[in-house]
Amino acid sequence: MIDESQILSPAIQSEKPKYWGRVLLLKIILLVFLVIVLARLVKIQVLDSSKYQEIAKRQYEVKVSIPAIRGGIYDRNGNVLVSNTRMVSYAADPKIIGDDINHVAEVFAGVFQKPASVYINKLQTPKRFVWLERRVPPNQARRIAIDEIEGVVELDEPQRLYHYDDLAGQILGVTNIDNVGLSGIELQFDKVLKGTDGFVIMQRDGLGRKRPSVDYPRIDPIDGNNVTLTIDFTFQSVVQEELKRGVEANNANGGIAVMLQPKTGEVLAMATYPAVKPNDISEEDTNKIRNRPLTDMFEPGSTFKIVVASAALEEKLHRPADRINAEGGVYKTSGRTIRDTHGYRMLTFQEGMEYSSNIVMAKISDDVGSEKLFRYARDFGFGIPTGIELPGEIGGQLKKPAQWSKTTLNTMAYGYEVGVTPIQIASAYAAVANGGELMKPFIIRKAADKNGNVLFERTPEKIRKVISQETAQTLTSFFEGVVERGTGKDVKINGVRIAGKTGTASKLGPGGYSKDDYVASFVGFFPVEDPQVVLLVMIDRPHSGQYYGGMVSGPVFRAIAERIINLSDPQPHPEIYKHYARQQSNGERVTVPDVRYLGIDLASSMCRSAGLAVQYTGSGNIVASQNPAAAVEAARNDKVQLVLAEPQRVTNKKIINTPDLRGLSIRRAVNALKLEGLDAVVNGNGIVIRQAPTPGEIIRQGNYVQFWCEPRGFSTVVVN
Repeated sequence: MIDESQILSPAIQSEKPKYWGRVLLLKIILLVFLVIVLARLVKIQVLDSSKYQEIAKRQYEVKVSIPAIRGGIYDRNGNVLVSNTRMVSYAADPKIIGDDINHVAEVFAGVFQKPASVYINKLQTPKRFVWLERRVPPNQARRIAIDEIEGVVELDEPQRLYHYDDLAGQILGVTNIDNVGLSGIELQFDKVLKGTDGFVIMQRDGLGRKRPSVDYPRIDPIDGNNVTLTIDFTFQSVVQEELKRGVEANNANGGIAVMLQPKTGEVLAMATYPAVKPNDISEEDTNKIRNRPLTDMFEPGSTFKIVVASAALEEKLHRPADRINAEGGVYKTSGRTIRDTHGYRMLTFQEGMEYSSNIVMAKISDDVGSEKLFRYARDFGFGIPTGIELPGEIGGQLKKPAQWSKTTLNTMAYGYEVGVTPIQIASAYAAVANGGELMKPFIIRKAADKNGNVLFERTPEKIRKVISQETAQTLTSFFEGVVERGTGKDVKINGVRIAGKTGTASKLGPGGYSKDDYVASFVGFFPVEDPQVVLLVMIDRPHSGQYYGGMVSGPVFRAIAERIINLSDPQPHPEIYKHYARQQSNGERVTVPDVRYLGIDLASSMCRSAGLAVQYTGSGNIVASQNPAAAVEAARNDKVQLVLAEPQRVTNKKIINTPDLRGLSIRRAVNALKLEGLDAVVNGNGIVIRQAPTPGEIIRQGNYVQFWCEPRGFSTVVVN
């Protein structure tokens, strides 16, 4: 019998090598694939592990910036001019929001009264972080239930708060939405003020909400440093109010005022009208934001006669009593005609200054000569920037004698063919007021960190001795004569010795000098016996029928001077202010002054000036309350108990009642809010007439109170 296996064996044996070859090939392919997979895993988990860990972390972690609080800006007396308030911003992660884009857009559109398409467009992006709204007031933010919206986060952001509406707007400057300085002090000292942002690592939970991760460090922000200015809040308020009145009364295009302390060069006030409101900068305000006292150049007119007069006196070329022919008001020389407003025949050198004779000064310039006139002009600081710590300052235009025409010497003597800035004019007159020393003007007193450690401090800097003490005294007598007998009689104040000079300059246009457009100026200083204030007032293009400096700018100067002299605050300028010894005494009885919400130094001074002793309780530097109350009578030398307090540091933002600010000065109102842990937004100047929230209304600490003020007449005695 034949075995089947033996019959099949050859065929099977012939197919066996083919079968095992395929198996072997498959095994090799699988082995290669396994090696590739293993290699890929090694690359991912070992070689590139950090890269993929970072990608994974991005899926559930996010780095959230913690913005630094920008430093505050204060006036010379410690009054806060600029601080910060808390606002709320909303950001979103479009990937987490996913299909809920329309829902989120509808929620935000309903609260902020914008089309939903605005938010849809923002969210339709591959980015993982987009801003939906920035800087929302807290009361408006409360209308969004953030916990119910996945993928949207609420962030606290500080916003710059300018406490006094348009007060010193051009000086302070503005910041952008990211708190970066764009102009003024905010720009010049941005690095000092801005601080350093911190951050925290947040982890997203299953609902997409961000929570701090305990596994990662939190870097806290370093808050910015505070800057203290030389300007006086009260002086700045007065200057701005009166400058505005002067511009409007003369139907002028604008106005500029600069006030300096002549002995130190400190800027006490600097104003430009139209003013700007840093809290509400519009597109049309961008041109107004510049500091015109530093950035704009004018032909000064007769205020420049200080240069030729100084040269003639210092070089002993003329004496005050020298008589000069004023040619009846018309003088032809060097191919041109020089005219005076009034026709005089013979005038003394001093009378030529008092009556502002162009002809007299032109003739004196012939004796001075081009080299000396140029040298004295340069020594007074014309043609070069003063170096004040504000952006945008220009040096003006002072041509060298080699560039002069045959008319330049005479015309420059009375303020043409030369370009100056208002700060240069004020600084030159300050040099006469302080005995001949040109001081460098400055507007920064110091910078300090939040703990009060001083980073740097400015001190007065003498630039050069321009003229002798004797020449300065002679010029002062000239300028006092201008006010007493000459072109500045509208500036005269009974009982106060003022020295100054008028200036009227025709504006140069495409067709030559205009007969309709002028710059009217008055610059002076007081009190003459010990000058403490130099003030320049310039009115640009008055159209009220008058354009002479004495008639247009002189009354503005006088109004400012009257208000300053009659202020009831004896600090920090006792030599300027009249002391608060105005209480009516009835035998041994005196009236208790109102010192609530004032600084401790001023409050103490007022009480002692009234004949009362002072006793302190509590700690801090602001008077929270007093006993006896204001306006009651007390025996002379009785004690007034002053309860002191410090501004509250807002931590838990507790609910309080809004204090009543009506009838308070701005300084008192701001201090009253600080004691309650509230911020202030000020509109106008003077006395508080209205506020929001209203008195007694419930408010949370850290929020702001807005109030509106009306100017007081300068005869009203109110401590602010």
